[in-house]
Amino acid sequence: MTKTRTKGAPAKRKRARVRRPKVELSSGNVFADLGLEDAEELLLKAKLVSELAQLIEKKGLTQVEVAKRTGLDQPKISRLLNGGLSGFSVDRLFSILNRLGHSVEVRISAKESAPKKSHTRVLLT
Repeated sequence: MTKTRTKGAPAKRKRARVRRPKVELSSGNVFADLGLEDAEELLLKAKLVSELAQLIEKKGLTQVEVAKRTGLDQPKISRLLNGGLSGFSVDRLFSILNRLGHSVEVRISAKESAPKKSHTRVLLT
């Protein structure tokens, strides 16, 4: 027996199942989550660049002004501020911060902890 529709009555639609995206908790280091080899160094560089960008914004500097003060060209500053970390070592980032008039301090804790519990922090003081 086939059901027939009466004229003008809307056809019943099947509800499409909504697929929920798979959610994975972060380890706190997106670079490690992506399986990159030098994840700790990349995270440190990203944190340094984030602080650098905040300092540049606070000072109201343009990329051209930053380039002049740091001895880099504007396209390199642009690439750096847009997340292009390759070609910039941690030491080079320290030097850029110094050339903008900011001291960088590295502090190593005297207390030893398990490698999985040790971490690197970047603080703007």
